[in-house]
Parts: sequence; structure tokens; C-alpha cells
Amino acid sequence: MDDMSLLAIVVAGVFGFSFYYPLFMAYLWMAGGLFYWGHYERRDPPVDQPPELDRYPAVSILVPCHNEAACIADTVDALLAIDYPEYEILLIDDGSTDDTPLVINALAQMHPQIRAVHLAQNQGKAVGLNTAAMMAKHDFFLCIDGDSRVDPFCLRWMMRHMVRSPRVAAVTGNPRIRTRSTLLGRIQVGEFSSIIGLIKRAQRTYGKIFTVSGVMVCFRRAALHDAGYWSPEALTEDIDISWKLEVRHWDVRFEPAALCWILMPETLRGLWRQRLRWAMGGTQVLMAQRRVLLQWTNRRLWPVYLEYFASVAWAYTMGAVALLFLLGLVVDLPPEMRVHTLLPGWSGLVIGTTCLLQVGVSMFLDRRYEPDLYRYYFWMIWYPLAYWLINVSTTVVALPAVILRGRKRATWKSPDRGLAPTQHR
Repeated sequence: MDDMSLLAIVVAGVFGFSFYYPLFMAYLWMAGGLFYWGHYERRDPPVDQPPELDRYPAVSILVPCHNEAACIADTVDALLAIDYPEYEILLIDDGSTDDTPLVINALAQMHPQIRAVHLAQNQGKAVGLNTAAMMAKHDFFLCIDGDSRVDPFCLRWMMRHMVRSPRVAAVTGNPRIRTRSTLLGRIQVGEFSSIIGLIKRAQRTYGKIFTVSGVMVCFRRAALHDAGYWSPEALTEDIDISWKLEVRHWDVRFEPAALCWILMPETLRGLWRQRLRWAMGGTQVLMAQRRVLLQWTNRRLWPVYLEYFASVAWAYTMGAVALLFLLGLVVDLPPEMRVHTLLPGWSGLVIGTTCLLQVGVSMFLDRRYEPDLYRYYFWMIWYPLAYWLINVSTTVVALPAVILRGRKRATWKSPDRGLAPTQHR
């Protein structure tokens, strides 16, 4: 075989992978999500009628805060409305520079079940959670972000997993988007259903969940202690703790009926910062947990590890395709390496149709939690164009950024919370 034939095969493989990988994963997620719905979810009662439990262990709710003065009172109102027999609330101020310390002190004085915890300097969400975990009274933790609103029945849904199986270490909830005033916000409504919710269902079907949603997740204290709690250097403490637990053979589950209404970026700058942090956190775990591929006892983690590895490879493949297109504008490339256009042709039609099919399946699964979800259906035709571009770019940037960053402590930055939050439910 001559060099040009080998080059042609390699280039064809790159182009084929860039096209077929997202299609293959979309149908894999749809199949896994539908199986999860049929096996676990279909016979569940309505969200406001959670099943009765044999017992209701007390829960400590941990709320790490950094510059949340504008949101924290709203978050606490929702926490105080939770329908659960016994729980305490720990509000952790992590070196805020606004009025957050004053606000959480006032809330603690008004409500006896609330305690305020203050850290003098910004040390990061992981340190805040570790500090609060040491001070918490109870053996189960509900961890939520300081700008979110939980559903009143979320704890009953999550604790059913904890009560029924002692091997369950964490139960991740089902985040729903409140910020819907722009195109980016509306696309994210569909994304959290068609991408995030569907993937979690599929991963639960096929083996292990890649990550809990840090915005709302319930933990068992004994499991956290076994795993060593949260890592201060982790950029995404939710991905990091998920893998630390699962490597120790604890179970992590998804509970779609545990709803939490959250704020998300609606500007390109805010979205870039968020997705870059997510990509860097995933890359950190990819590098830190590479030994699982050599451990037969962790074989159930192999599919989710290899899937994330493949997604990083796909991002670099897409970057290579874009680079070949740009080079072709200034250099006379061999015919087999030429990319004539980046505009979608028939392949774009196939991908767009598959995207809408995937969104339709996921909205079918999520319709019981948000009945008007279909109104955002056709906005999702923009998802492959808008979000793939951002996700590919952030993934390509994340790998060298993580290598250069080293093991620095991850501190907080005030996030973009969108432009106009809508009322939930």
C-alpha cells in the first residue's frame, strides 16, 4: 500500500468518524432512554404523589454560596417548603464579596432549622461542602446550588433510593431551566431534556452514570467518607465525586422526578465560561481515572469512560476537519484531504433530522415533569449548529488548559445567570 492510499484511508476514517459518531450515540441514547422509561419510570406515580417509604431518615441540606445575595432568599423559600419530616439547612458563605453573609445570617436568625457557616476566603465549592459535611448533624446530604429552586417533593423521591438500597451513594436530580428569554436559553431547555436527561437515563441503563448534577444531588455520608469527600482541586466537583464513588463500587442513580429549577447563562460569554469549565472538569477526570481501564473490577465504568474519551476524540476530529477547510483556502491540498464546505448538505439534513427525533423522544419522556415542553421543540433545530460549535471548541481548549493548570485549588467565580428567569411550574 503506497503512502497516498494510506493517507486516503486515514482521511476517510476521520471524515466518517466525525459524521457517524454523533448519529451512533444519538440512537444509543434514545434506545437506552426508552428502556429506562419502560423499566424504571413508566409506572411511577405523579410528581406530587411520591411513594411512601418505610422510614424517613433526617437530611442535612448543604447550600454553598458565593455572591448569592440576590438569589439565596428565593432558594431558601423553596427549601423551607420541602415536604419532608425532618431536615436542617446549612448555608455556607465561601468568601463572598457582596451581602451574602448578611443575608444568610438574617435567614438563620429567622428560621431555627437554618445554620450559617462562614469561610473567610474564597476556597471553592468543594471546600465549602467539605466544611459543611463535617458540621452536618445527619447522615444524608442534599447539596444544591445557591441560585436554584427545588421542588417540594424532591427529597421524598431521592430518599426512596437511599432507603431501599444501602449501596446507593448518590442520587442526582432532574434540573429544569428557568432562563428562557433568548435563543440560547430556549435551546438549553431542550438540551437539558434531550441531551442531559436522556444521557443519564441511557447511562443508568447501560452501566454507570458519568456524573451527578451538582446543582441538586443527594449523598450518603458513609459513601462520601469512604471516597474521601470532595476534591478541592476539581474544577467540576460533581464529576469528580461521581467517579470517586463509583470507582469504590458505590451506586449512583438518576431520579427524574426530583425536580430543581435552575438559572443558566444566556450570553455567549457566559455560556463559553460554563462549558469550558465543564469540559476541563471532564478532562481532569479522564486523566485522573485512566487506570480504571486496567481494573477488571471497574469494568462497568469502561463504557462511560470510553464514551467520554470518544467524545473528546470527536471534538478534535471536528477541529481537524475545520482546519483542513481553512488550509484548503490557501494551500493546494491533495483531493482526498479537501473539505469543500462546512455548510451542512445531505449530511446536515441527516444529523438535523436525527437531532429532532432525539429531542422528540426525550420530550416524550419528560412530558410528565413539564407538560408544555413541546413548545421549545423546533428551537432545537439550532442545537447542532450553536452548541456543537461551542462544545467542540471548549473540548479542544480544555485538554491543554488542564495540562497547563496542574493541581491548583478551584475557586469560585460569579456565574452568568441569564437575563429574565421565568416562574416554574
